[in-house]
Amino acid sequence: MKTKLFFPFLLCSLFWLSSCDNEKDSTGTARMEVRMTDAPGDYEEVNVDIRSVQVHKEASGDEAGWVTLDEINPGVYNLLDFANGRDTLLASASLPAGRISQIRLILGDNNSLKLKNGTTSPLKTPSGQTSGVKLQLNADLEQDVTYMVLLDFDAAKSVVARGNGQYNLKPVVRTITQAIAGGIKGKVTPAEYKPGIYVISAANDTIGGFATSTGDFLIKGVPAGTYKVKFYTENSEHDKTVENITITQNEIKDLGTVDLSH
Repeated sequence: MKTKLFFPFLLCSLFWLSSCDNEKDSTGTARMEVRMTDAPGDYEEVNVDIRSVQVHKEASGDEAGWVTLDEINPGVYNLLDFANGRDTLLASASLPAGRISQIRLILGDNNSLKLKNGTTSPLKTPSGQTSGVKLQLNADLEQDVTYMVLLDFDAAKSVVARGNGQYNLKPVVRTITQAIAGGIKGKVTPAEYKPGIYVISAANDTIGGFATSTGDFLIKGVPAGTYKVKFYTENSEHDKTVENITITQNEIKDLGTVDLSH
């Protein structure tokens, strides 16, 4: 009997950890990923030193409104590595649902340019950018939905020649925000069954989680598609499968009450 519970537990440790933390998950949050891509430029390398990514929760310019994304991948990025549809994950975090007005990139000092002839030069950031590169976002984050913010750099326009072989970095960036994953929620009865839950796609990709002690469950980070949801209990005679559950990118699908007693 214990084998039935082992597999959901193992699944929880391997796939989408945040979706399994139903007991601890606070309400009223959304998930945000910040990714970077680039339009090609006529250079060998355009290296940008990104130290931190922040978002502003309010419409005003109040400095207290800035929040640092806690899951950051700092480093020196060659923008041209992410041309032609490629991108990379800069940062992510769980944030309070609501409106995000701006995003800010905190840059380090190791910015540089390599020309086609092999010549390298430091890229200087204007003094006005010492507090970071601020970009307008104006996105509304819905509770429990996962969003991607794509920072689309224009390398050609971001490099400004100063003369005498010197260059400034004045980032020209287009921001694109879109929902990329929804979720499934509901309530099982009897609550004491505390089932493990599989959300399984047509390709057998699986996301896992558990119902809480009160029977509630929320599986987040589910991409758009059609799924079946399997409920596994310690006594397999109470297992249940719900078929043909369709999820959209910006939706938390409510299954209502799922009765496992028969």
